[in-house]
Amino acid sequence: MHSGSERTGGDPLLVVDDIHTYYGESYVLQGVSLQVRRGHVVAVLGRNGMGKTTLIRSVIGFTPPRRGQILYGGKDITRRPSEQIAKLGVGLVPQGRRIFPSLTVEENLMVAARGRNGEGWTLDRIHTLFPRLRERRHYRGNRISGGEQQMLAIGRALMANPAFLLMDEPSEGLAPLLVQELGGVLARLKQEGLSFLLVEQNFRLALMLADRILVLSKGRVVFEGTPSELEQSTETRQRYLGV
Repeated sequence: MHSGSERTGGDPLLVVDDIHTYYGESYVLQGVSLQVRRGHVVAVLGRNGMGKTTLIRSVIGFTPPRRGQILYGGKDITRRPSEQIAKLGVGLVPQGRRIFPSLTVEENLMVAARGRNGEGWTLDRIHTLFPRLRERRHYRGNRISGGEQQMLAIGRALMANPAFLLMDEPSEGLAPLLVQELGGVLARLKQEGLSFLLVEQNFRLALMLADRILVLSKGRVVFEGTPSELEQSTETRQRYLGV
């Protein structure tokens, strides 16, 4: 089941070092640390309300931590504006997809395009990865299915040609067959060298893709290890994930 798991090597691309993040006076992330190496996937699991989305928001700059440090490619991005972080090569696939409902599929893709003279991710490459987006290219964003909207959200993030993706619950609301299809797409992106931090509820999808897995509970890391180690830790799975 562990198609990409348990490899070593690669320089740290993202380093999150002991971050403490608040919403107002609510203390959400309480000393979270992790590293994502180049070409690797780190999955973050946990029940709802445990700080997973806050972690994504902290990295991309929407909710900067009050304490701690975040490095991307060796650069301190802890309190940089999210636009600057994106320009450094960090892409976001947000929870809930957040596509533009009044724009067509093609317009949703092109609004995010940051081409490099035809190199990197282009419309043709996105259409090869997601053939249904080619078929639906003239449909408005609110006229396509939930699965197609998720494809569009991923495609839009790729059109900015990121080196690193933050993915917040990409399988949320998808039927099992679509989750399987999504897993194949993400595995392909990983094979092409893209690194990502994957926040997920789907235990099996995380096991399939991840090199390392963290489990969050009440804003703290309660487990960090390989997919095999998590599978073998029945207590951790039952107590913190309910699986």
